[in-house]
Amino acid sequence: MRREDKNVIIDNLVNDLNEAKHFYLADISELNAEQTSKLRRKCFENQIRLLVVKNTLLQKAMEKSGGAFDEFHAVLKDATSIMFSDTGNAPAKLIREFRKSMDRPILKAAFVEESIYIGDNQLDRLSTIKSKEELLADLLTLLTSPATSLASALASSGSKMAGALKTLSEKESV
Repeated sequence: MRREDKNVIIDNLVNDLNEAKHFYLADISELNAEQTSKLRRKCFENQIRLLVVKNTLLQKAMEKSGGAFDEFHAVLKDATSIMFSDTGNAPAKLIREFRKSMDRPILKAAFVEESIYIGDNQLDRLSTIKSKEELLADLLTLLTSPATSLASALASSGSKMAGALKTLSEKESV
């Protein structure tokens, strides 16, 4: 590969790294063509962009991006794929689902919510991290719960009061 081509790839990776909210580094090296195709399809369905990159080019892009990615250099061995996602836990959930039937992909590292996770043992923790949308839904539920309870109590007490008034009015007319 020519130096110009490498520089273009590095510049594209720098842009991707700077714009990425979350990314995962994984090893998918032992997957056959059918399994790799299935993984790519699942990534597409879950709005995850999967790229296979050369470690040296990724390392240069990390250095050039200005981000605090020094901890990732230790895991840039063997084959590396990078998964970009807008949702922090989506790649972890995808990897866990995929590993129910095979032993790959293996999580090397992840950058989620401005935190760095190193090693495959972090997969369970990463898959349980709530996304921004999930946290907002939980917050909305907490905020609307008292209002819902109050409205329900008022509605039920109103029908009880109407029933009591009806009974009283019927007694006076007798």
